[in-house]
Order: sequence, then C-alpha cells, then structure tokens
Amino acid sequence: MSSDDGITLLDLTGGGGGGDDGGGEGISFESLSKHRKKVAAVALGLGLMLLAATSFFQVSADSVGVVLRFGEVQRTVEPGLHFKLPLSIEQEHIVPTRKQLKQEFGFRTIKADEETAYATEGFEHESLMLTGDLNVVDVQWTIQYRITNAEDYLFRVRNVDDTLRFVTQAVMREVVGDRTVNEVLTVGRADLAVQVNDRIQTLVERYEMGVSVSDVILQDITPPGPVRPSFDEVNQAQQDQQRLINEARRDYNAAVPRARGEAKQVVQRAEGYRTRRVNRAEGQVARFRTLYDEYVEAPEITRQRIYLETLGESLPQIENLFVIDSAAENTIPLLPSGKGGFGGMGLSSEQGGQ
Repeated sequence: MSSDDGITLLDLTGGGGGGDDGGGEGISFESLSKHRKKVAAVALGLGLMLLAATSFFQVSADSVGVVLRFGEVQRTVEPGLHFKLPLSIEQEHIVPTRKQLKQEFGFRTIKADEETAYATEGFEHESLMLTGDLNVVDVQWTIQYRITNAEDYLFRVRNVDDTLRFVTQAVMREVVGDRTVNEVLTVGRADLAVQVNDRIQTLVERYEMGVSVSDVILQDITPPGPVRPSFDEVNQAQQDQQRLINEARRDYNAAVPRARGEAKQVVQRAEGYRTRRVNRAEGQVARFRTLYDEYVEAPEITRQRIYLETLGESLPQIENLFVIDSAAENTIPLLPSGKGGFGGMGLSSEQGGQ
C-alpha cells in the first residue's frame, strides 16, 4: 500500500525503512485529510439512518400507542405512522385495545381450526375446587376481556394479565364455595357465570387495571374422574324421575279436564231431570186442586167423570179385554174392547150386533 492510498502502521508509528537520517517515508497529510472526509461522511450517513430508524413507529389498526419521554407519559396515539424523539429519548408501548383477549382455566387450546383440540391434563390445580356442601367439582371456564385504558394497563398494576388470572380464580372458587354441588352442576350454572363476571369486574375497577371483562364462559363442569360414573348414574335417575313426573302431569292434564267435563254433564242432566219432575209434580198438584174444587161443588158428577177418564186412558193400553157378567147363567156376553175393537176379533159389525 502506498502513501497515497492510505495510512500504514509505519506511518502511524513514525518508523520507516531508512536509517537515522530519517530518509524513510513519513505521514502524508493529504492522505489523512482525504480519509477523514470519508469517515465523516460514513459516520454522518450512519447517524442519519439511526435517527430515522428511531424516530418513527407504526401502530396497528387494533392498537394504540403510549409514548413516554424519559419514563413519563406524554401522549397516546391512534393507529398509523407516528414520529417520536430519537435515540430512546421517547419510547412507545403498543397496547391492543381493540382486540378481544381471553384466558383459559382448567384447559388449554392446542389447535383452533375446523377441529379444535384441547389439552386438560396438568391443569387440575386450576379446575378442581370445593363446593359449599364439601363436594369437589372440576370447573373449566374462559374469560373474555378488552383493554379499555392503555395507561392504567401499563402502569397501574404490574403484570396485569397474571393479576387478572389470579383474581378470576379467586372469585370462581369463592362463588362455587357458596353453592351446593347440584346447583353448580345443573340449575345454577347461568347465575354462577353472571355473578363471577360481576365480581371480577368490580375488583378490576377497584384495582384500576385498565381492562373490562365482557363474558365468563363455563366450558364444562363435571365431578372428578373417579366419581364421574356414579354421578352419571344418579343424574340419569334424576332425569328418569323428571320424565315420569312430566308424563304423569301430561296424563293428569288430559284425564282430569275430561272427567270434570263428564261430571258437569251428569250434573246438568240431573238438574234437568229434577226440574222436569218438579214441574210435573207442581202441575199434578195444580190439577188435583182444580179437581178437588170441582169435586166439592159436584161430587157425583166429578167422581163419574174421573172414572170415565181413567177408563179412557187405561183400556186402550190392554191387548185383549173380556167383560163377564156374573149374573148371566147361560149366554156369556163378549165385549171386545181392546186396541183392535171388533176388527181385532175378526167379527163384522153385523156379527157383533147379533
């Protein structure tokens, strides 16, 4: 390398190939000046690149950016490209405030696809809990939440996600501990989820964690594995009991109204029969009183009239009637006064006259 091309080790140390008279080649000031300009240009270019690289940042569409200057919050920016003071004078923190976040308890999602796969082994410390009647249940659930305040989320509570996880487990164990195993497994599940959601949100607001819990989803609530078959048998028996009760109520609702309708019809017929008998009796009483009044005025005529009316009503009902005179000794007079009259006896009017 020549003196014109660069600075050699001998140039820097002042040494050379000559003797004491200094006949060797020394430092070329022109070369040194030329390289200083190149180094300065390169350094300036690197500096400008560093400034440009540390002066801009990008915020995605589902997030906001919190800008700090020497550790103090300066501003919150919306999605897009933004400027900041370079060289770590200002630092940004990206917070996904528009993204639905979730935490899983008692299980983990291995693959979320058309066929979702879950892992449940090794999470018993999260899912096993004690009920109010001293039974053990296996509760698997999920919470969904959003970040509502980026500054509180970053600086109010250290490690918000872990704190929220601990709060959720504590609340779930507290609520389950206030209920019986039957309430937790059957009828009380909906109320359980609502109450857990409300209590978690109350604690989150008290701690100023900057998040809002939107939903608590109970994935599965079952007895522990060793007692699950026995519980399933009991549950099946209860379902059979309820089914039989429903069938009995159905038969009751079908039979009782029909029986009541039939009973009402019988009562109505009886009331109609009673009304007819009463009206008939009242009519007969009125007729008897009328006859009695007539009998008082004319006893013989009334008696004869009643006798003839009775014969007139009775004789037509008799098929064959023979009237015999007990005083007759030889000839027996025959009076065919049945329904057929003389015709019924096969006699003509002349034969009857004879």
